[in-house]
Amino acid sequence: MKMPSLKPLLIPLTAITAGSALLSYKLFNFAFKRVDYVPATSKEKQKYADQYYDYVDWFHSVPSEDWYLNENQPDHKMVATYIPAKVATQQTVIIAHGYKGNRETMANYAKMFRNMGFNVLTPDDRGHGDSAGDYISFGWLDRLDYLQWIDRVIEHVGVDSQILLFGVSMGGATVEMLSGEHLPDQVKAVIADCGYSSVEEELTYLLKKQYHLPEYPVEPMVSEINKRATGFGLANASSIKQLEKNQLPILFIHGEKDTYVPAYMAYENYHATHAPKQIWIVKGATHAESFWKNPKDYQERIGTFLNTYM
Repeated sequence: MKMPSLKPLLIPLTAITAGSALLSYKLFNFAFKRVDYVPATSKEKQKYADQYYDYVDWFHSVPSEDWYLNENQPDHKMVATYIPAKVATQQTVIIAHGYKGNRETMANYAKMFRNMGFNVLTPDDRGHGDSAGDYISFGWLDRLDYLQWIDRVIEHVGVDSQILLFGVSMGGATVEMLSGEHLPDQVKAVIADCGYSSVEEELTYLLKKQYHLPEYPVEPMVSEINKRATGFGLANASSIKQLEKNQLPILFIHGEKDTYVPAYMAYENYHATHAPKQIWIVKGATHAESFWKNPKDYQERIGTFLNTYM
């Protein structure tokens, strides 16, 4: 895999040091380059491991089909698992996974929605799982693939389809970014669990929180590197800007004690939205822990939202 050229970025040292450029490349490599494994979960969620693997076993045993985009183009092939409902229905949920996860890691949500009567489609995003891609696009380019997955659902289930978009963490941001696109009438609602307000703001937050680094000059350098590698700058990848255009009912879910994507971002996303909206801040929940704190409450809250809007 060829990295973007470093030479054009080594601008005069009065503007930025070579050391900052190298640091930015290392950070880009760590954060944006695909990995072919799922990193260990947070310490707070390790206590749910047995439950999680029970869901994974279910995911691999339930009747399902593999779906593809660009199947004959290895460098662009996208893969998803489609799980039909127990009883035939026009309702389908498309589930977007989190950062460095894959469709298997969403098994608990897939089972929950199937128990609620939905067909389920769980894609692997670019640079994840069995899908192609050298880089992680944090939802921004993935939203374009989800437009194609929506079309596949309508083609398969029918023009009377009722589609729900659901995602967690990076997946939450993915469906938020997707909500600002021109979507078919069959897409009825969105649920975003702990999505960030923008890739730029999330990176800046983590630079300070985890690495004790300032926004400048690192973030602009990483953004420029990403632009050369994937075609977009980080400021473009904004949930807020997309949500300002969203016309679909949306439920925001966020853990009160989330220190990875802080809860204030949920409020930023909520206030940017002009469509019908609800927000649920889950007390005591850390990042992506809201389901695990109380699966019954989680399903009931989602059910109430869907009974209102779908």
